[in-house]
Amino acid sequence: MKRLLLAAVFVTVAGTAFAQQAKIQNLRPYDKSGINVFETPKTDTVPFDDVKVRIGAGFTQQFQALKHSNSSTGSAALYNLRSGFNLATANLNIDAQLAKGIRLNLISYLSARHHQETWVKGGFAQIDASPISSPILDELFKYVTVKIGHYEVNYGDAHFRRTDNGHSLYNPFIGNYILDGFTTEIGAEIDFQKDGFLAVAAIHNGEIQGNITDDPSRSPSFIGKLGYDKQLNNDLRVRLTGSVYHSNGNASNTLYTGDRGGSRYYMVLEPKLTATGAPTTAKDNAWSGNVRPGFSRQVTAFMINPFIKYQGLELFGTYEIAKGKAITEANKRDVTQMAIEGIYRFAKNENFFVGLRYNTVKADMLFGTTVQEIKVNRVQAGAGWFVTKNMVLKAEYVNQKHNDYPSANLLSDGKFKGWMMEASVGF
Repeated sequence: MKRLLLAAVFVTVAGTAFAQQAKIQNLRPYDKSGINVFETPKTDTVPFDDVKVRIGAGFTQQFQALKHSNSSTGSAALYNLRSGFNLATANLNIDAQLAKGIRLNLISYLSARHHQETWVKGGFAQIDASPISSPILDELFKYVTVKIGHYEVNYGDAHFRRTDNGHSLYNPFIGNYILDGFTTEIGAEIDFQKDGFLAVAAIHNGEIQGNITDDPSRSPSFIGKLGYDKQLNNDLRVRLTGSVYHSNGNASNTLYTGDRGGSRYYMVLEPKLTATGAPTTAKDNAWSGNVRPGFSRQVTAFMINPFIKYQGLELFGTYEIAKGKAITEANKRDVTQMAIEGIYRFAKNENFFVGLRYNTVKADMLFGTTVQEIKVNRVQAGAGWFVTKNMVLKAEYVNQKHNDYPSANLLSDGKFKGWMMEASVGF
């Protein structure tokens, strides 16, 4: 308890101190004002006068009260769940303004469910102004953003609303999607935004790490996005985007396995013991409740995202289809995901919110040498309170069901449900 109190005092003091630090151009804020910001905007009023460095962080802690069950005929028993606190997660954010319109970003995971050591999520340079004096380039960069480095790929819009390890202020819920299209790759991205219309084109190495192995089947990944995002009046904003991700060959593609933070639902539908008889750990079973199709060799995915905000009401949807295969497979498999969520923000500065999300996945999964179609459905109902613009408290009820798994599989008729509470700070 003393450690928790000391941590709370440290976070409060640090948040107050960092709130006065240097402002960075074209930066999505890490606090409440960053909600519903997608691609970083081109309307930046921060002047440049010298090199500046900004240090921030994200801290998140959950209390979990979940129960699970299954009907598996296999020999593995489910992990013994009880209510308690999950591991606290933490991010370190470093942003630097290097020149007019040129900034650097570096995010590290200090504490995560999957990684016990500090893990660099990624770092990149973002260019929003011409580095040389040129009337043509100056005009072009009014609408163009260039990103170069190792960074979160801009596939779809759902990744802008998800929890990123220790930073969860953008997510109105506690858990992310069942099929989590999130990863980091090395490459370059060009964004074009003008009068509400946007286009994104990117080329990456197709893997979460650098790799120089001589493998003729390895190829880059490509991302494209087209959309429209407009504040039509003081009350109404509309956005609609369509995205594609394609990788024709990789040693280990991680589009659906790239989250190094792990699931928020600890140890649900996980075995009590490993295959060797050792106790199962949250670190080694970090993605509880997720569907991970295993498209490590090839993958092509499409995502459509509508978004409407009318006064305090938000509607956000996802329709996603993907086809891919693992290195050992001859034929590609399919996966489909749909999600719809409604959020209502109210009271002064919309500091309170309630929300409901329905998420369903249908996937052809590989069990040994057999492919079988499975279905997973999840309902999340939540509420939250922004105590300050840097601190949020959330509560969520979640109910997830797994259908059509093989009878001997641990997830056969698997279910989990219950309550979660979360406190998070971001600055």
